[in-house]
Amino acid sequence: MNVQVLSDQALLNHYLSGDRSAISKLIERHSRRVRDYINMMVKDRDVADDIFQETFIKAVRVIDDGRYTDNGKFLSWVLRIAHNQVIDHFRAQKQDKEVTEAESGYDMFGTLRLAEGTVEDAMVSEQIENDVRALVELLPGEQREVVMMRYFSGLSFKDIAEQTNVSINTALGRMRYALINLRRMIKEKNLVLS
Repeated sequence: MNVQVLSDQALLNHYLSGDRSAISKLIERHSRRVRDYINMMVKDRDVADDIFQETFIKAVRVIDDGRYTDNGKFLSWVLRIAHNQVIDHFRAQKQDKEVTEAESGYDMFGTLRLAEGTVEDAMVSEQIENDVRALVELLPGEQREVVMMRYFSGLSFKDIAEQTNVSINTALGRMRYALINLRRMIKEKNLVLS
């Protein structure tokens, strides 16, 4: 079966030409990544749902107003809107809280077990995961943010740079320093992560 998948730009063109269902398809295509990112940042399902809706309402308004210019980065653009909405939420709440990796419920390295392990394997794995999450929480905010975006949202460094409004080199540098700091903390705490 040859199913043609329309590009984001093609769906936008269909929408702008009057096909109202095209925007629904576009939102559905990217909803999981956007929702996961927002959930990871706010850790409150109800708040995340509100921010998710506001993100796409704002995106559709910008598109309807003719202010969106496609450069092949629709997902990055929507994630940037979501990022700004999250920041606005925290500003409104007058909180400077960042979501910890432990709170996010994500596996830092996205590992997939191919066979069932023993109870001991599970306990060791859980302890390693808890140790890594605790270490990530100790990173400076900018480094922690890059680690979370890279490992939990699966964003490229280009997307991370766009969302955090820095150059790719800065995003790469923050990740480099985060890894250096993690290695240093592992050594200082004599942790065995294997």
